Amino acid sequence: MTATTGGTQQAHPERPGASDGVCSEFTVFTKIKPGHAQALRDLLAELSATHDDEGFRVAMHQIGTLHDARHVIFDDDTRFMFASVFDGSWDTYIDDFGKTVVGQNFDRIFSHSEGWPGVGDPGVKDWFVEHQAPAEVFDSSYPDLTVQQIWKDQRVNEAFQGVLDTPEFREALENPANAKLVGTPAFQKLLEEAEA
Repeated sequence: MTATTGGTQQAHPERPGASDGVCSEFTVFTKIKPGHAQALRDLLAELSATHDDEGFRVAMHQIGTLHDARHVIFDDDTRFMFASVFDGSWDTYIDDFGKTVVGQNFDRIFSHSEGWPGVGDPGVKDWFVEHQAPAEVFDSSYPDLTVQQIWKDQRVNEAFQGVLDTPEFREALENPANAKLVGTPAFQKLLEEAEA
């Protein structure tokens, strides 16, 4: 299953970026406004300190497609890179950011970049395209898992681990009435994976 950049009839032009399965990469390089590097660095440190705040995690769940993101200041404080991995279409990804506190943070961050139009500007997608440099190689360790699937797998695993730790589960394993189920290769594999 490969991530696409639009439906069968594309409402948007082809967007840059490499994909691996359902995962796509997004890498933007900008020029930092002269004299703004330290303010940008301070802002990124401030935002990094709030990543455990409830509001940030709520926004990440609202977006629900962001695997990871990186912000890097480089070239002697003259250039900035934002890179991320996401699920789904490029346009939806950009739109979703604008609907949350993350979009407000984007405005604050990219306001230190030359030419930033603002996340609410109709030309913001064109600006991103102009500053985007697609990866030559992009690989994912889990190309067929969306963020939503990973979160679900995590919830199921936590619930299953909770069941494994109960005396009732151990009794059920030893109950002769369950021997046929417990002896199946699928159940044995489940137990092996749980103990790994």
